[in-house]
Amino acid sequence: MKMIVGLGNIGSRYDGTRHNTGFMVVEQLARDYHLGAFTHDKTESVSVSGMIDGEKVMLVKPTTFMNDSGRAVKPLVDYYNLDLSDLVIVNDDLDMPVGKVRLKTHGSSGGHNGLKSIISALGTKNFNRVKLGIDHPQQGTVVAHVLGRFTKTERPVMDQAIEKAEHALEDWIHGENFAELMNQYN
Repeated sequence: MKMIVGLGNIGSRYDGTRHNTGFMVVEQLARDYHLGAFTHDKTESVSVSGMIDGEKVMLVKPTTFMNDSGRAVKPLVDYYNLDLSDLVIVNDDLDMPVGKVRLKTHGSSGGHNGLKSIISALGTKNFNRVKLGIDHPQQGTVVAHVLGRFTKTERPVMDQAIEKAEHALEDWIHGENFAELMNQYN
């Protein structure tokens, strides 16, 4: 089984915010493959599972809020005895311009609290990531920026980034090597 965890904050007040780009990607995959609604599972997350081109895939949205994402991810990895090569975390990234997509096989959190939590819970920095750029704020605080919504000009760019991230994940689900996909998508 492959597991894709989109990071974000649960609740309608956070829908469509920059910090919820991970949720947006897994929600798009669920829609495009008609996997149904996300439902609560045994851990602190909502998920949906199904077959995508012959591969069992579980899409996950932690319900712990961003800063405690590891509290949801670690029990799922343990319960399913998941090899970390079968896990991808999808998250926003302040250090990239809006709409840029970058795949990574390992690395630090880069200051992202959701990734910090997952690294701490898993005890390793070695897991696959799909990062979507949300840019630094031009004015105001970082918190207001990440919890804000995309502008009218940014939204179409972000929609294209979500589609690109989805294509990269589809290629990975189909069996392409994640490190090789980095060369194709970065």
